[in-house]
Amino acid sequence: MPEDHREQGPSRRDNVVDRRTGLDRRALQDEQRRAAGMEQALDRRRGVGRRLSDFTKSAEAGEMTREQFLFLQAMDAFKRANGKCYPTWTDVLEVIRKLGYRKTMPSELGIGNAEDWKEAPDAPSAVKAPRWDEHGRGDDDR
Repeated sequence: MPEDHREQGPSRRDNVVDRRTGLDRRALQDEQRRAAGMEQALDRRRGVGRRLSDFTKSAEAGEMTREQFLFLQAMDAFKRANGKCYPTWTDVLEVIRKLGYRKTMPSELGIGNAEDWKEAPDAPSAVKAPRWDEHGRGDDDR
């Protein structure tokens, strides 16, 4: 049998960190979020005393609201029409705006590095490229 002449590096066991004595990764992430000005509004993790909202709980149980179902159907139609399995966030925003959503209220999220604004409820979606209709891809309520 041939001998194995590979050099043995340091044992992996010497590098093991006992997680019970180290920093809690989640606590460190929370501290970094607070330092960046982001509030807990974006944190969906559940812990002691944190419950799912009725909005989230019903969707996860398969009982969607009309709004959730319409969004799901719109995203599915967009993906089929554009041949995309994984839409970008810009694509998602395009679908949301074409559904009729507008930024009419101040943000409830504490995002410190982004400017907040409001627009008129009847503002155009502004996602259709100029002269879009000339290219044969009109706004056809996908």
